[in-house]
Amino acid sequence: MTALTIDSPLSLGPGIVMPQFGLGTYKDSTAEAVRAVSYALSIGYRMVDTASLYQNEEGVGRAVAESGLRREDVFITSKVWNAEQGYGGTLAALDRSLRRLGTDYLDLYLVHWPIKRHLEGTWRAMEEAHSAGRIRAIGVSNFLEPHLEALLEIAEVRPVVDQIEFHPRLQQPRVQELLADLGIVLQAWAPIMRGRVNLIPQLVQIAQTHDKTPAQVAIRWVLQLGYSVIPKSTHEARIHENADVFDFELSEAEMAAIASLDDGTRIGPDPYTNVWRS
Repeated sequence: MTALTIDSPLSLGPGIVMPQFGLGTYKDSTAEAVRAVSYALSIGYRMVDTASLYQNEEGVGRAVAESGLRREDVFITSKVWNAEQGYGGTLAALDRSLRRLGTDYLDLYLVHWPIKRHLEGTWRAMEEAHSAGRIRAIGVSNFLEPHLEALLEIAEVRPVVDQIEFHPRLQQPRVQELLADLGIVLQAWAPIMRGRVNLIPQLVQIAQTHDKTPAQVAIRWVLQLGYSVIPKSTHEARIHENADVFDFELSEAEMAAIASLDDGTRIGPDPYTNVWRS
């Protein structure tokens, strides 16, 4: 396989490249986001994921602005929250996110959760903002098969990313297959199960073989599948550890062993029941 690096790219379409690996900022305060993003950028991270819900976009924007990097060298993702959805609400939410981030465009903007009654209006706003150049790429988060199928019936521009809960205990093979068929990049949130991968004996054993941690094994597994991954931490040691996954490779047998760990365990809400019917 091609050697993976911290800035290995994934194509989202003509002229749009997203780093495969990045930093998540869920539940970070503004101050924590400044510190975490600043450190991550200093050691080579080039993608940062935030959201309106997280209330830390100002911190992310400040860290990027103070990093010394050019804006075009940092891939920034944000998301429109449920209460902001609908045509007008989405455009207003984008305005607020851009203002808080201190930028005039987003590299990727996602619909945070699928809401049936807002789907058409929300996506129309996303497409318009994309056409106007305010968003380089558009996608979704927490969309599973029925949500994607409903979206594709109305979309003129297909989503290029689907950010879903994905880790060794929740592999969602039908969603993987659908995304592959549609050419949509799977991006994994909670790839280390908020630390619970340390309790899985098979991952502990594989980690010992490579002198790595179970978290590093889980992150490496996602990357070797060809998917994007955004592990989060506010601690410099963990941010460094999460990125220290490019000097080893999981064997076919180890990849198969991890594939066998899927038991449907969710860390977050179930998209089938969470807000889709509302």
